[in-house]
Amino acid sequence: MKISINVEEEIKDIEVVISCSRLTPEIEKVLATLRMMERQLLVKKGEETYILDVSKVIYLESVDRRTFVYTRENVYESGFKLYELEQQLEECGFFRASKSCVAALRYIRSLKTDVNRKIKVTMENGEQIMVSRQYAEELRKKLGVK
Repeated sequence: MKISINVEEEIKDIEVVISCSRLTPEIEKVLATLRMMERQLLVKKGEETYILDVSKVIYLESVDRRTFVYTRENVYESGFKLYELEQQLEECGFFRASKSCVAALRYIRSLKTDVNRKIKVTMENGEQIMVSRQYAEELRKKLGVK
């Protein structure tokens, strides 16, 4: 792979051009990373690839080494690992709920303290997520709750 950067003061907008003989999984991952910077995710449902606005994502879950992205209407699959998405989405109001789940703060409907200092979070779509002890205190801090 060859990378070229052209820096000119007259250029007003950033343009990224990818030249290739065919679209490979590696190139798709580069595109997905660039879209993430624009607050969009490249996700798949079946054989189709979608450009999903991050603001529609309620939570993400890792199951059997696959990462699923949940919105109100659909479930998609991402080519990224959960920790990669967590790093990118943290500044967008997402938090780690457990080893296998990252959720959006803005979609939390209610919280309920559970046994062993865990927190049961009900999301706006009705889904319930358990926040493990390890991440419960950080969630309380982010929400300003004791």
